[in-house]
Amino acid sequence: MFVDAVSACGPLPGWQMVVIGAVGEEQDSPGAQHILPLYHPQAAIIGEPSGWERVTLGYKGSAWALVTVRRSLAHTAGQGESACEAVVRAWETINAIAGAINLGWEKVFDRLLLSLRGMDSGGDGFEEWASLRVGARLPLDLPPPRWYELLAGDRLLSGIPGISIQPIGFPIPAWQGEKNNPLVRAFLAGIRAAGGKPGFLLKTGTADLNIVAPTWGCPALAYGPGDSALDHTPDEHIVLAEYHQAVEVLESVVKRICQDNSHKQI
Repeated sequence: MFVDAVSACGPLPGWQMVVIGAVGEEQDSPGAQHILPLYHPQAAIIGEPSGWERVTLGYKGSAWALVTVRRSLAHTAGQGESACEAVVRAWETINAIAGAINLGWEKVFDRLLLSLRGMDSGGDGFEEWASLRVGARLPLDLPPPRWYELLAGDRLLSGIPGISIQPIGFPIPAWQGEKNNPLVRAFLAGIRAAGGKPGFLLKTGTADLNIVAPTWGCPALAYGPGDSALDHTPDEHIVLAEYHQAVEVLESVVKRICQDNSHKQI
């Protein structure tokens, strides 16, 4: 869709348009990290499904942790807490921490969201262990370092014998852009010109927008056809009519942004 839109614009004197397929957005975003020092654009548009009539202004942050409990092996007929039982207690405690943070916050974008994405256990005849892979979607006021500090400093968690909490993956802070800047205004005009009613989204996922926007410091947002609720599901698909509408909108946006003839980059 981006390639089609930029190709439809043709040459725009004084401007360079760069379309990048950044790899690994679902992992540690090595593509986005690689391009950070290579470009200093006037505006940045990230390709993510939002529906052709809406633009995405922000994403939650993310942080992952591996929670592990190790214990000396005990007989199953004994009364001692097993490593599996202890790690379940740790998960319940982490949920309680999140519940306390979320008090008073009603909007999903403002809340800390937890997910249990993996579990494993085992032993070697002398020691048993159990582990959980815990994901956290972070609000704007909770950067990853602070989340890890809360886990490490919680009295109930640290009181579980044999527990360790290890940050894993590439933590990403939440980010939210402004509604009133030249890029957003160009999208609103482009959507209306195509017969749409523009709207804004704040998403609970995380995208490369979180990585490039704070560093580049330019107007930035995410846009693209498709239903993000279907992302990474067997039903993920795109409607071709919406695809063509989004191309029309993005072509209009690029031309509006590039009305200034000075040498810039989008």
